[in-house]
Amino acid sequence: MTERAEPRGRSSESEKITLNLGFVDLGQIDLLVREGFYANRSDFIRTAIRNQIDRHADALNRSAAHHGFDLGLRRYDRAELEAARAAGRRLRIRVLGLATIAADVDPDLALATVESVVVLGSFVASPEVKAALGDRIH
Repeated sequence: MTERAEPRGRSSESEKITLNLGFVDLGQIDLLVREGFYANRSDFIRTAIRNQIDRHADALNRSAAHHGFDLGLRRYDRAELEAARAAGRRLRIRVLGLATIAADVDPDLALATVESVVVLGSFVASPEVKAALGDRIH
């Protein structure tokens, strides 16, 4: 398992989500923002989520290890996939976080080297690679 490496705050390596909150909860968040505890609603929500993740860190780490996930950011470049093809190995991509297949990897190389893809978080690859691996992405 790799070390946990997560981007904090806004970056191109984040994903936008939408959630519904009750009016009272939203008002309480707005009051905390107004009082200067948080910069904005998003800052409060990110902090609350991180606190819950930290609270469950042991269980998350055990579960990630049990399921064989790499934790954090994992990039698969052309050289790594070519080395796997030359060695006759097929990769089982299992990432909790962000998995990226480099833009210079063509669909044929991906098909020859990637057996399966399981990503809890976000998976970034060219549309052609994603289409080629479509039945292998779970």
